[in-house]
Amino acid sequence: MRSLLYILAVILIIGWAIGTFAYAAGGLIHILLVIAIISLILGFLRRDTTVV
Repeated sequence: MRSLLYILAVILIIGWAIGTFAYAAGGLIHILLVIAIISLILGFLRRDTTVV
């Protein structure tokens, strides 16, 4: 029974670590998406001004 509790504790700790990493990566992905959209908009603006 004691080893079963240790295995359960390890599984819960691993799940917590994966959840924390996924939450942090989710915020990072949103920041990268915003930067990508801003760079696309700036690219379109710069291309439009050079054509005119």
